[in-house]
Amino acid sequence: MKPSVLAWAMAATLGLVVAEVFGGLLGHSVALLNDAVHNLSDVPALGISWLAMKWAQRPADAEKTYGYHRSGTLAAYTNALLLVVLALWLGYEAIKRLRAPVPVVESWMIWTSLAALAVNGGITLALVRGRTDLNLRSILVHNFGDALSNVAIIAGAMVISYTGMHWIDPLLGLAIGVLVLYSSIGILRGSAHILLEGRPHGTRVEEVARAILAIDHVQEVHDVHIWSLGGEHNALSCHARIPDMHMDECEKILAAIRKTVEGLGIEHSTIQLERAGLPATSGYIMPASVQKP
Repeated sequence: MKPSVLAWAMAATLGLVVAEVFGGLLGHSVALLNDAVHNLSDVPALGISWLAMKWAQRPADAEKTYGYHRSGTLAAYTNALLLVVLALWLGYEAIKRLRAPVPVVESWMIWTSLAALAVNGGITLALVRGRTDLNLRSILVHNFGDALSNVAIIAGAMVISYTGMHWIDPLLGLAIGVLVLYSSIGILRGSAHILLEGRPHGTRVEEVARAILAIDHVQEVHDVHIWSLGGEHNALSCHARIPDMHMDECEKILAAIRKTVEGLGIEHSTIQLERAGLPATSGYIMPASVQKP
């Protein structure tokens, strides 16, 4: 997906924030004002994600030898932290209004939320293609949550119109805060896992080790480490024990190992070959040394 999509989404979100602020003030709706602040947090999030996409396209250099793939992950982590703070603030404001409900103008809530639903729904659809990227998924989840919030506000305004129960408005504001908190925690955990060089989801270390072990002449695999560079870019390092043989044969084994791990979704691999019979010196083995019977 092109970074220009995020630029257009940022401009549309800014227009939406202005509309919701006016609608919230004129309609005396804390739910609309909370949703405006919620959408306002999308602006720096979209800006950071746009910058991250531009950086991720930069090639590796002498300073960033693995490239800039993790810039998107760092953006997702930053966005999620912002959302956690925002969710707590929205919840606090909603609880204050629950204690002292204020009459709202339902028509402002409905029409403003319909416009917001169109914008958030459009941004969500535009980002669906990039949902596998954690950076874009953080924006996608955020905007999908915004769209659900708009639907809830519309429904709440209709109920208030028929029943006069104005406490529904701050209750919706509280629900929006909980939704934001729930979605942001998942993104925080996922991005922190990558930044801490955790195992890529869907990849099993032992499965990779045994696939390498199935290659001819590989007698043992140990000191296996697999981590994500960001996005779909994964890396591996390991030690493999082989019999004492000519360098040409060693190169064939290295090529076979690289081809095997590439088939398992690992594009960058560093393999150290060791002569069979020598003791393992690694103090940190992951997984435990795997040997052929």
